[in-house]
Amino acid sequence: MNNKADLIVGLQWGDEGKGKIVDHMAQIHDYVCRFAGGHNAGHTIVANGRKYALHLIPSGVLNPKAKNIVGNGVVLSPVDFIKEMTQFDNLEGRLFISDKAHMLLPYHALIDQAKERVKGEKAIGTTGKGIGPAYGDKIARVGHRMGELHDTEKLATKIVDFFEQNKAVFAVLEMDVPNKEALKAELDGYAKILLPHIVDTTQLIWQVLDEGKKVLLEGAQGTMLDIDHGTYPYVTSSTTVSAGACSGLGLNPKDLGKVTGIAKAYCTRVGNGPFPSEDLGAEGELLRKNGHEFGTTTGRPRRCGWFDAVAMRHAVRVNGVDQVALMKLDVLDGFEEIKVCVAYEIEGKEVNYVPYDLDTAKPVYKSFAGWDKTEGVRIFKDLPKTAQLYIEALEEMIGTDIAIISTSPDREDTIVRW
Repeated sequence: MNNKADLIVGLQWGDEGKGKIVDHMAQIHDYVCRFAGGHNAGHTIVANGRKYALHLIPSGVLNPKAKNIVGNGVVLSPVDFIKEMTQFDNLEGRLFISDKAHMLLPYHALIDQAKERVKGEKAIGTTGKGIGPAYGDKIARVGHRMGELHDTEKLATKIVDFFEQNKAVFAVLEMDVPNKEALKAELDGYAKILLPHIVDTTQLIWQVLDEGKKVLLEGAQGTMLDIDHGTYPYVTSSTTVSAGACSGLGLNPKDLGKVTGIAKAYCTRVGNGPFPSEDLGAEGELLRKNGHEFGTTTGRPRRCGWFDAVAMRHAVRVNGVDQVALMKLDVLDGFEEIKVCVAYEIEGKEVNYVPYDLDTAKPVYKSFAGWDKTEGVRIFKDLPKTAQLYIEALEEMIGTDIAIISTSPDREDTIVRW
């Protein structure tokens, strides 16, 4: 029996709440797999009264029966991954890292931060974690893969040689060529902890699918941050859309099953770049306050605004979304009026799709009546009538069903409609 893998992707600018839905769906899946991004991604999951911050480890780690795979499309910081592992004490035989995943090393972060400083006001607003430089080395074929930890002597030599060849660049960053012995000792420390988890994950995922196991694929960031389909150049350096699951795990399109897209009931964005429905006034500030909109990874306040139905239609089509999980509906509690961006005005013309450039796009809004309280509601018909109408209107605008609705951070406060 050859099973298909279900897929979860973010439909906005990241931080949509994918972690809660992956945690929810992981209860019925045998494997949960990450396919892209690095520790710039962040999930906050509340389970059994405890808060977990996950950046690299798949969200299935909170289900003791689920096994977790970090795919070859991820760039992995050994330091941060090991730190994240300390939150859990039952990872043996449950956590697998692709031997083909690229390593993100400390110098990648320094390069990232230096480039942002030089750009000044034109900075992209990256997390400064080194994601772009690590992916850049991968594309330039000078990166280092996790499987190389099997021979730390050879890996240390390779890294020192890389520094020697790029001495002029590292001199500007005030970074010296590392001492090979000290570097090897550091790599040995990584290897001791990580090697038991490093395997050929492509073979593993093929095997478990052939065995009929249920597999869930977990995306990072969101569609509007995709390197090709996002608001370039204000994007991440990886493929965040559903197609990235194939290249990032070694799957083919026929291996993909149901695609669930995740979106907030409003919109947020971290960093610079176009954000047509951003609200810079009191309502945007209230969304930030009610939604606790501060980055899991950076702590930065997120930019907040209204639901963008144009960007969502774009994301639904690009990803082949079968159903949407709408997150944080409760954050809209208490608003008298709720707006939805239904089109853009660009150079005096109304546009109902996502064009090449959103820099000058202004939102065209449609208003909906608000409601008092949805927090903690677990059955759709128990929602206020105006909240039900809002959700039904969104379904009409984005062209797909909203099958799951989250009404608080807690795992249990989730409406599953079908």
